[in-house]
Amino acid sequence: MQFSPLRTAIIIIVAVLGILFTIPSFLPKDVLNSWPGVLPKNTVVLGLDLQGGSHLLLQVNQESIIAERIKSLRRDVRSTLANENGIGNLITTGTDSITVELTDPTQKDAAFAAVQKLQNNVSSTFGVGGVPELAFSETADGKIVVTLTPDGIQQRMASLVAQSMEVIRNRVDEVGTTEPTIQRQGTNRVLVQVPGFEDSTRLKELISRTARLTFHLVHPSMTAAQAEAQGIPSGYMIMPSQDGGSELLNENIELGGEALTNAQPGFDQQTGQAVVSFTFDTRGAITFGDITSKNVGKRFAIVLDNTVITAPVINSPITGGSGQISGNFTTASANDLAVLLRAGALPATLDVVEERSVGPSLGADSIRAGITAGAVASVLVVAFMVIAYGMFGVFANVALVLNVILILGSLSALGATLTLPGIAGIVLTIGVAVDANVLIYERMREEQRSGKSIIASLDAGFHRAWGTIIDSHLTQLIAAIVLYFLGSGPIQGFAVTLALGILTSLFTSYTVTRLFISVWYRWKRPKTLKIQHFRFIPDGTKIDFMKMSRYAIILSIVLTIGAIGLAFTKGFNLGIDFVGGSAIEVQHTADGDADPAKVRELLDPLGLGEVQVQSFGTPQDLLVRIQLQPGGDAEQQVAVQKVTQVLATDNYEVRRTEAVSGTVSGELAINGTLAVVVSLIAILIYVWFRFEWQFGLAAVTTTAHDVIMTVGLFSLTGLEFNLSSIAAVLTLVGLSLNETVVISDRVRENLRKYKKMTIPEIINLSINQTIVRTSLTQFTVLLALFPLVFFGGEAIRGFTIAMTFGSIFGMYSSVFIGGPILIYFGLKPRSEAEEAKEKKAKDARRADGAAV
Repeated sequence: MQFSPLRTAIIIIVAVLGILFTIPSFLPKDVLNSWPGVLPKNTVVLGLDLQGGSHLLLQVNQESIIAERIKSLRRDVRSTLANENGIGNLITTGTDSITVELTDPTQKDAAFAAVQKLQNNVSSTFGVGGVPELAFSETADGKIVVTLTPDGIQQRMASLVAQSMEVIRNRVDEVGTTEPTIQRQGTNRVLVQVPGFEDSTRLKELISRTARLTFHLVHPSMTAAQAEAQGIPSGYMIMPSQDGGSELLNENIELGGEALTNAQPGFDQQTGQAVVSFTFDTRGAITFGDITSKNVGKRFAIVLDNTVITAPVINSPITGGSGQISGNFTTASANDLAVLLRAGALPATLDVVEERSVGPSLGADSIRAGITAGAVASVLVVAFMVIAYGMFGVFANVALVLNVILILGSLSALGATLTLPGIAGIVLTIGVAVDANVLIYERMREEQRSGKSIIASLDAGFHRAWGTIIDSHLTQLIAAIVLYFLGSGPIQGFAVTLALGILTSLFTSYTVTRLFISVWYRWKRPKTLKIQHFRFIPDGTKIDFMKMSRYAIILSIVLTIGAIGLAFTKGFNLGIDFVGGSAIEVQHTADGDADPAKVRELLDPLGLGEVQVQSFGTPQDLLVRIQLQPGGDAEQQVAVQKVTQVLATDNYEVRRTEAVSGTVSGELAINGTLAVVVSLIAILIYVWFRFEWQFGLAAVTTTAHDVIMTVGLFSLTGLEFNLSSIAAVLTLVGLSLNETVVISDRVRENLRKYKKMTIPEIINLSINQTIVRTSLTQFTVLLALFPLVFFGGEAIRGFTIAMTFGSIFGMYSSVFIGGPILIYFGLKPRSEAEEAKEKKAKDARRADGAAV
């Protein structure tokens, strides 16, 4: 129990740093601005579900990139052969290639050499190296084929994502929002989160619109209708017009929007209509003046995103370097177009594959719910520890408070985002963190009952419990790590807080508590040691768990078959995370409760397919779910707008919207299943390495049992099964193994101690020795979970119910299922020869270490 000054200083420094990094998150901004510069100023970043805002996941449209590149490649090949080399050709276009048929086959070699000069090495994202973009080949009948290579396409997509991120950042900054998050997701996606900007429709329009502005000459004598009837002339294309018609335009881009230096909304002085005025840079002004000078009397089309906005006649040269775009603009749409043009065009089409928005009122409600659940859980756990352990409970509670401070301080230092599931992770940590202290205290009591002195009992309690604490915490950490890498959004926030809580609790529950007990012992020098004041189960029980396990296994087999049968027959109430579609949370703002039946009547005439309306949280709240619409994201957004407009007429306010495409929902389902499988395999490997193979298989079997039971709960009750449910299952994996590992650790210890006992006797003894600790820690976890169920809010209620149910089943399986499985897998006491061999190996390792 001796504590060196250095170790004490480290604890004090860590505690002070944790407090200093935590304080800024609770200070008003004006106070934080005057905070001394030498002190930390980072604060915990609130997620969109807590402060409101919009979340968009955008994906580069690969088909549009290939189509645009093929179009430009066709122009380049025609220009190279016809204009530069005088070789006649006829070009046909494929999905990712073009085929050149020469009018004079004798010129094939010259044409092939000329076309090969168009080879382009696409640079990587970081501008290093590059891969060939084109592949050249000849057909048997003498045609030349130019194909885009797969590597070139992927490299171009990666480069376009990087460019798109810069354009998106410029557009978001133009709107004037604060602290947006713009991140690359994989190779072809961009994540955009804008706090405080709850109009996701406008944000999506601003961000995902390509805003590519080009200027083309209109065919001087032929209309689009004539071209469709007689054939489109070479070098021309038909482009739809904003007024519903179409125009026949030259394929060549005379001038592009990249030459713009400014764009501002305004009004036409003659008509009073909203317009967008633009200004070219010097080079663009010269080019624009040259084009208009040479084509007086001809029509000049302004094209925005492959739609002709206007196509006026050039009456005279325009040499001032400025002009205006007129159309059916409103003041708002003209302003948004000006923002888009100033920020620059996106280099590729971006599809919205996931969309979430949260209103500020819902965010405030979520914060209140999280704080209430955390406060209630803290009071219950703190009070219980004092009741159960007296002064030792006070020591554990001080360590617990420091643990929460270190979690918040770490989140601030890392700049991590705190979400509602993240708050649930902190609350859960409150219940789990005292587990190590309970384990230490119960070990102290055992050592004292065996006849050791007070000081020896205190010291042995820490030393002999440390290995078990490490094992139980690492199994939970494995689940948290898997959850972080295979989860997304708020679920990653939960994984971060859970992992931080596991790491900080290792420090506080062992080191900090040990310091307090050491100081207390030197101050008090007690003659007797009373650690525990209350327990559910008395010491020295001799319950025959192995006999009871026979019936428990039969019950578990029946329940397991029932749960699997329910999953296949009844199925699950899958959330939009897994099936795609849209979810809209609305609140009735007038007097009286929300009426689901009336809302269904209002929405039925819209013809949106299956629409589900269900109560959600308070009597004033409803959740409306819309299936995926046939027309893709555009039609999905139209469906959401129709619903919100109809409900607004009956005093319903939109609080939250979510939209997930079929692509993302399929990925989330695969990743969720993969996360559970990977977590089980990783834990099996760890337990196998740490103990023996029988313990590993027993741990995975009991954990799989708990997972099946919990999944069956979702099918039986109809609770929505979504991404949060996967988080609950993975967290349950760690919690369930916590109990199993503690019992396994005691079984292994007793195997070495009692050579003449049978395996069933050893398992019974081990469970009886740990049942007091198991019941106490399980109770503290439930004390943290129940407030989350009742006060944590509807958004995470399914998650917390599953956690609570699974936690109870985890204790049941650890006690009644794990032991018999060890017997069935052939666990045997180690022979004296094996013990001697292991001891000899350990002595050799010690000798090698001493020699080094």
